[in-house]
Amino acid sequence: MRRDPLAAARIFIATSALAIAAAALGYLAAGFGRKEPSLDQIYLTLHAKRFVDLTHAFEPGIPHWKGFDNEKIKTLYSYEKAGFLAEEFTHPGQWGTHVDPPAHFVKGLRTVDQIRPDELILRLVVLDVHDQVAANPDYVVTLADVKQWESRHGPVPEGAFVALRTDWSKRWPDDAAIQNRDSQGVAHYPGWSKDVLVYLYETRRITASGHETTDTDPGRATTRDDYSLESYILGTNHYQIELLDHLDLVPEAGALVFVSFPKPKNGSGFPARVVAIVPS
Repeated sequence: MRRDPLAAARIFIATSALAIAAAALGYLAAGFGRKEPSLDQIYLTLHAKRFVDLTHAFEPGIPHWKGFDNEKIKTLYSYEKAGFLAEEFTHPGQWGTHVDPPAHFVKGLRTVDQIRPDELILRLVVLDVHDQVAANPDYVVTLADVKQWESRHGPVPEGAFVALRTDWSKRWPDDAAIQNRDSQGVAHYPGWSKDVLVYLYETRRITASGHETTDTDPGRATTRDDYSLESYILGTNHYQIELLDHLDLVPEAGALVFVSFPKPKNGSGFPARVVAIVPS
């Protein structure tokens, strides 16, 4: 009996379609059968990892923006006189490792208390330019640096926290070393660049960013009171963290970051606690 080639082709197509459908149904069934991990399981998983504190402890005399007064601490009650210790702290909102909410620069945008809780637990991306900064303290991160990161790890994840590693935090708490001024009073420290920030916030749609220096903008710019890069970030209604520490102890990719701070009503800034959870 002569076989009809067209009929054979129809049988092959029908069989293939059934096989694909069966595989798809099996995949869906397996997916529906999987249980979501409980919060207790997630807790145990996280606590099996390494925690890295990205926060400087603050005190009077630490590096800070040139326009702010020093912190003052007053003892209100002492162990000796009252049996307990209570102190009064007076300092600017932007003190030590701190959060800058959008309202810090733009009237009408979000204040500290309006930053949502889901914006405080994020994937951590670290752009490492510390070698370039060691050779040139005025270095600003470039789009090529970001593209090299993405060539190694894939696209910067949407919603991530992107931290700029310069190792400038190793100069803490020496304010003169942090500001690194020359004989003409010009500060020389690294910073962000506009094209990188636009790419991260508008193309990759990150949630927040941070750095180790006192300012978003490089020292040469802030010397002439140019804070246009900080203004750009906050103008997008996103927050940033300044004066991060220990970015040399976390990987470029694969970690999580937890950002926390008090909730002052209509606050324009406040000291923050920032912790990375690093894969074992």
